[in-house]
Amino acid sequence: MAFVLKRSGSYSWPVYFDIPVDGGRFERQTFDCEFKQLSQSRIREISESIGSEDLTDADVAAEVLQGWSGVTDDAGKEVPFSQKAMEDLLEVPMLASAIVLAYFESLQGAKRKN
Repeated sequence: MAFVLKRSGSYSWPVYFDIPVDGGRFERQTFDCEFKQLSQSRIREISESIGSEDLTDADVAAEVLQGWSGVTDDAGKEVPFSQKAMEDLLEVPMLASAIVLAYFESLQGAKRKN
């Protein structure tokens, strides 16, 4: 299979997130994020900015997230991706961190396979 060089695009990747529930337990939640394919130089800039605390996890998540599936409301109805819905999602404590972790794990997985 030939390598296709392109600068735009996206891919779907699962995000796993543990939420606290009654009884001092956690419940595993998952949904799929559609991540933007960023350039290597932008990924490096993000990594350096996170290390120097110039960017928050919510900032990074907002930049790389361009869609999702498996996000529902209290009634079990699918929540379509929108700017407002993304802002609401990123207000869930520690969820932005889980999204950023999944994003960087997706990049490392590709690196390991080579």
